Amino acid sequence: MYGKDRIYKKVEIIGVSPTSIEGAIETALSKAKGSLDKLSWFEVQDVRGHIGDDGKVAEYQVVIKVAFQIKD
Repeated sequence: MYGKDRIYKKVEIIGVSPTSIEGAIETALSKAKGSLDKLSWFEVQDVRGHIGDDGKVAEYQVVIKVAFQIKD
């Protein structure tokens, strides 16, 4: 599964969810998987959100860095 010589690249993406931080991460990873091959890991960089007019959390926003293996 893992070769001896692997090289990775990291990109920063932002996931958004109306329900949870985990949902925002899952949304970001799901979209990343559609355009990046060989995803390997992610790092949470920042968590923030939007407050609705009712004073409650309306949206969770998570900034993550996603690493993927560069093709040979």
